Amino acid sequence: MTVSTTTVQQQLRAILALTHTEIQVAETRHAQARTDAIRKELAQNAENARKRADLIEGALRERGGLVDVIRPVLGRVGAVTKTLLEQAQPLDEALLDDVALEQRLLARATYLKALATGQEDAHLVELADGLVTAHTATVEWLTTVLAEEALGGPTALRRGPSQWVSGLAARALTAPAVGASWALDRTAEIARQIPDPITLVRNRFATAVDEAAEAAEAASRAGDALGNAGTAVSNTVAAGRDAALEAVEESARENGADGAADALHQLREFTGTVDAEDLPIEGYADLNVNDAIAAVKELDTPQDLRVTLAYEETHKNRQRVVSAIEIRFADLAKELVGIDS
Repeated sequence: MTVSTTTVQQQLRAILALTHTEIQVAETRHAQARTDAIRKELAQNAENARKRADLIEGALRERGGLVDVIRPVLGRVGAVTKTLLEQAQPLDEALLDDVALEQRLLARATYLKALATGQEDAHLVELADGLVTAHTATVEWLTTVLAEEALGGPTALRRGPSQWVSGLAARALTAPAVGASWALDRTAEIARQIPDPITLVRNRFATAVDEAAEAAEAASRAGDALGNAGTAVSNTVAAGRDAALEAVEESARENGADGAADALHQLREFTGTVDAEDLPIEGYADLNVNDAIAAVKELDTPQDLRVTLAYEETHKNRQRVVSAIEIRFADLAKELVGIDS
């Protein structure tokens, strides 16, 4: 019995230390929230983690264990260090680390429940059940966020400046610049293969590339300072290139350079500057809010959702429609990773 009691105390101390790390991570993610709703959810997550820490500490004291005042402090320090280091990582790598933390907490909570069950400690079983439920939900949420990242959808969290530089292709504050860089690189490669008879297209394309690259670079430098002004950044990036890109796309098609034209069209989809006729929903520009919401709920590919979202945010920016597209993205992400909506 002594060994089991010691194990319970050890698990409670370990879970308490990891929970303090979890609190610090939640507070860090709060600053990266893309929307007020996500910011509120993360603030609640941090508060819930504090409550769990209090319950764990109380359970440890009730069972005659001494509360370790060192490891929780080290956990918080470790979380701060983790935050600083992960700024050089893509956001998806940082989120994978968060998932690993939650999975460790989930595994320990499950083990704690087994220990408590073996000792017929009903109160501790109840506590462990609550921990299992909380960490299961968090693992599912983080897994969904990662799936949305992979699908190219609007994610819950915004990258930090260093994470943007590391090249994560996420639709966050500076996503237009990311999309521009990716599509421009691809288009430039295709343009280099265009035959000499269409030199005019190549020259016009080069001018558009220069203008777009300058705009994208300016947007990325301004991204962190602009905070939630994602639309303003999008406009800054798009303003200097939209007309040029459309003209170059048309010229490329007229001269038979379909590969370059397709890449330019994809770039315009990233920035929401395609014509309404190019959207996957017929007559989208004339739909009211309710009809637009109903229509986007029928979209079932990330590509169709991305182009519709970019168009909506650039032209009408109706928040209910934007939210509906984001929810549809989340549904696809949950389906992908096997989580019930």
